[in-house]
Amino acid sequence: MNNSQVNKDDLDIDLPNAKLAYTIIQSLLDGHEALSDLLVVMSHALDEDTLKALTMTGEWQKYLESKRNMEITREQIERFTELLKDLDSKTNQS
Repeated sequence: MNNSQVNKDDLDIDLPNAKLAYTIIQSLLDGHEALSDLLVVMSHALDEDTLKALTMTGEWQKYLESKRNMEITREQIERFTELLKDLDSKTNQS
């Protein structure tokens, strides 16, 4: 579905709740990005052998998978943002 196909009457969420959802999701994405940045800084303090051992753990693999999933989520939030803008504009026109 693209923005031009959005019908305000067909949406199952109102604008205030949609904006709240966006704010919550964006906060979670920002927190994840900050944590990722901190891990990069901390990794520079480790010696090469320790860093290599760390990257071989299951926890590290889960972290990398989480980062990949967050990139997909970022794309989804961009589409959600466009839908919110469309909803907001249609609401203001009513």
